[in-house]
Amino acid sequence: MKKNTRKGAIDIMLAELLFTVFAALSVIGALGLILSRHPMNGAISLVVTMISLAGLYSLLSAKLIFVLQLIVYAGAIMSLILFIIMFLNIRNEDLPDERFRWLYYLGGAVLLVPVAQLMIKAAKSLPGTEATIVGGDFGSVKSVGLVLFKDWLLPFEIVSILLLVALVGAVVLAGKRRAES
Repeated sequence: MKKNTRKGAIDIMLAELLFTVFAALSVIGALGLILSRHPMNGAISLVVTMISLAGLYSLLSAKLIFVLQLIVYAGAIMSLILFIIMFLNIRNEDLPDERFRWLYYLGGAVLLVPVAQLMIKAAKSLPGTEATIVGGDFGSVKSVGLVLFKDWLLPFEIVSILLLVALVGAVVLAGKRRAES
């Protein structure tokens, strides 16, 4: 009996360690996305964030969302974004002059402080409850598919159209640039 209790404690500690690592990588990737000047560096930071989010989904036992995050977002969508960035062939002289860039960061930090305080206050006011084990159907293809195509069909299609418009816009911009050259 003692051995099972020890194994359970080690599993909980490992889960907490993995959560901390994935959360830190998500925040670092998001900061890299915001702070990087070149779009390619920002895209690579976004890949780090998306893979870290997949790890967090895995810790939540959301198997389908974990796999979709890796395949669709970290794989397909990021390949599309990287393709568009490379297709546009953005050079350093094409990027805007950012002399006052740090003032924008400072302003963002000043605006973020009250929001963070509000979120901390809201989190502290939540009632403490024990974590419950989710059912075996949680995160399955059937349950996610039913929710996605019953309740979220319109937003799903809007995002699909938005991605298509972004791709067509990138091709049009690249065509204009090549015509000017």
